[in-house]
Amino acid sequence: MNKEIPKFHETFNPILEILSNGETIHTRDLQKLVIERYFSDLTEIQLLEKTKSGENLVNNRIAWGKSYLKKGGYIFYPERGNVKITEKGLKQKSQLSLKNVVEDSGIVNFYSDENSKSNTEKVEIKEIINSSPQDLIDSGFSQIEREVKNDLLDKLKTIDPYYFEKVILILLKKMGYGEFIETSKSGDGGIDGIINEDKLGLDKIYIQAKRFSENKVREKDIRNFIGAMSGDTNKGVFVTTSLFDAGAIEKAKNAHHKIILLDGNKLVDLMHEFNVGIQIKATYEVKQLDEDFFEEQ
Repeated sequence: MNKEIPKFHETFNPILEILSNGETIHTRDLQKLVIERYFSDLTEIQLLEKTKSGENLVNNRIAWGKSYLKKGGYIFYPERGNVKITEKGLKQKSQLSLKNVVEDSGIVNFYSDENSKSNTEKVEIKEIINSSPQDLIDSGFSQIEREVKNDLLDKLKTIDPYYFEKVILILLKKMGYGEFIETSKSGDGGIDGIINEDKLGLDKIYIQAKRFSENKVREKDIRNFIGAMSGDTNKGVFVTTSLFDAGAIEKAKNAHHKIILLDGNKLVDLMHEFNVGIQIKATYEVKQLDEDFFEEQ
């Protein structure tokens, strides 16, 4: 079983142990040593994971661990980009907990009046105290994103089926494909739209869109879609607001045509990514100290 990416406070002791020789070390080297010595069993995917703002997540956690240790007086920055342990840090022989650092740093005392708090409040406190500010930001954005996608999927299931077809064509256009053609609403042979794979229209992709509330797309639907595709293309996209059953997935996989299946979850992921059917409500700026501004010229 793979090890989880460490919480920011789980980097406290690795950081102090690496600095315990009293030498000054550059932040980048510190991050590298922490990962190599203590979290080498992380997978390549975990090591490449990023925060919502695009920073490397593991390095971000180490950076917040370093920041808290500095606030607690365990390390200091002798010069820009470098870290060194303090006398207090050298005297720290036992395992350092988050509670120790929080109490030493002057950060809000999350443990005051603990007996008066409800169980729910205590759980929320533990979640907050075990998260770095970056983790809390990412968690908040993820929660909002999940809610927006759920609302988006619910809305798609209630709109006019013909408009749903148009939404899919608009999405593909936003994704960089060429112009699209809406087919006739009667006698279209199971094809809801045709979109150019490239902007010059050299290759075409046939589209089938099924706005289902509950029913799954079945093998017969995929078979009919393949049968409706004319000889001028072998590429198709079948989109639904629901799911594909095992037979449908197997039929698309084994077809001589190239059939891409987009279920409701994949559909709203793409609509969210390309801002189709949603709008940006607010933009927040996260600022940090500009060390270069204060560097001596």
